[in-house]
Formats: sequence, structure tokens, C-alpha cells
Amino acid sequence: MEVKVSENLTIIRQNIEQACKRTGRNSSEVKIIAVTKYVTAERAKEAFDAGIIHLGENRDEGLIEKWNSLGDRPTWHFIGTLQSRKVKNIIDKVSYIHSLDRISLAREINKRSTERIPCFIQVNVSKEESKHGISAASVLDFIQELKSFEHIYIVGLMTMAPLTDDETVIRNTFRGLKQLQQEVQALNLDYAPCQELSMGMSNDYEIAVEEGATFIRIGTSLVGREF
Repeated sequence: MEVKVSENLTIIRQNIEQACKRTGRNSSEVKIIAVTKYVTAERAKEAFDAGIIHLGENRDEGLIEKWNSLGDRPTWHFIGTLQSRKVKNIIDKVSYIHSLDRISLAREINKRSTERIPCFIQVNVSKEESKHGISAASVLDFIQELKSFEHIYIVGLMTMAPLTDDETVIRNTFRGLKQLQQEVQALNLDYAPCQELSMGMSNDYEIAVEEGATFIRIGTSLVGREF
């Protein structure tokens, strides 16, 4: 029998609370995004009913399917690689885009939106060839290039740590993103306050919280995996 989302959520919140205590943070700073890409719309609704207001999808088809079921009651996050040609399918449904990594995508978001869209710049901190995102060294120049896009609002940075049991590697990845965030904030750009860090998933979210995550993206350990 599948475990209830509410039961999983209780455990995750306890883990977040402990991670925050270890580092002197307030757990209210950490927001949970339920990643629903591998579950049904019914399971996504269960997550929302359990009190999770942030839901994340990585494909436009999945987002539209869940949207048709739940509408705009949740806060929707697009967390996957976003093709420019698919921006038009999701732009009026999402509150956050976590995968801005190129000017062509910024241009399309800017064109399709009628208001400022909160975006995270996706950064490949670990330099893995299999991961999307711009290099850490390119972040500051990329942000400067975004100045002319009136509908792009850089709320933070996003990354994924390598899939490894080496905690040092994971922690260094998250620390690298935090350092970049501080460098962006030092620029004092009104269109890029960069106050948020989207990092940490089912296998490493506690480390991410210890290193400053404000949004963690939890799928398997929260809602499970059905397909």
C-alpha cells in the first residue's frame, strides 16, 4: 500500500527542522516543491491537499495535465529543461521557471510574457557533461546580458548536485552555488535580487538546507514514483 504524502511530508519536515537547527537557520526559510513528474494528477492533488502549495513539473505536457486537474490553486514551478518553442505552452501557468540557461530562452520568455516572470538561472556547478546549465564562471556576465529583458526577474540560482554518496562533493556543489549567489547579490541589480537558492532533491536535501537552500525539489521521497 502506498504511503500517504502527508506521512512522508511529516518526516521530511522533521529532517528540515533538524538541518536548520544544525546550522542556525529558521525552517520557515525553506520551501518544499513537490516534484510530481512521475505521479498522477490525483497524487499531485494529494500533495496539495496535504499542505504543499509548491508543485513542480519538468515537462510541458505534465504541467498542462496537472494544471487541468488543479488549476492555479498551487504555485507552479517549471523545473526541467525548457525548449524555447514550448515556452508558449507554460508561460501563463507557472509562477517560477528554474531552468533559465541561455539568452535565446530568455528572449522567448520575455516575448511571451506580459509581466515579470521569476526565474532561476540554472548553473552547472559540478561541471558534469550530462547536466544542463551554464558554467559558474559565466553567471555574472549572463546576468548582465539579461538587463534589457523587462519581463525577466532573476530571483535566484538553481543547481543539481552529482548523484554520488560522497557528501563532500555534494556539499561543495551547494556551497559553490551559495557563493555565486552572494556575488550576484553584491551587484545590487533591481532585476536580479537573487535571494533564492533552488537546490536539493530526495537524496541530498538535508545537505542543501545546511548550505542555504530556500527551495528544495522533492519527488520520490515525498510523492513516490508511479510511472
